[in-house]
Amino acid sequence: MDFLKVSSKSSPASVAGAIAGMVKDGVPVNMQCVGAGAVNQAVKALAIARGFLIPTGVDISCAPTFSDIDIAGEKRTAIRFAVYVHRLTPQSTSADAMDNGSVVA
Repeated sequence: MDFLKVSSKSSPASVAGAIAGMVKDGVPVNMQCVGAGAVNQAVKALAIARGFLIPTGVDISCAPTFSDIDIAGEKRTAIRFAVYVHRLTPQSTSADAMDNGSVVA
């Protein structure tokens, strides 16, 4: 499984663009972060990506997990985010129902 690796120096807007592009292309999105600063940037990127995607009828959510990884022979704990895609369906409002002649209870 491939991960978007997010660091404390990652630009949230750039990561958000990558997330949105992968979602639009139907590619599974998984992110990996080590350290509080990296997690902060990843969470900001997820919020920005939602702003990009919601107007297109797509929403996202995530599930964080811990993972023990090896970096240059050193054991570290990473936080991984699995991103889930939700297709939004338009909801009719009571005004729409009245325009169509429907009775609203």
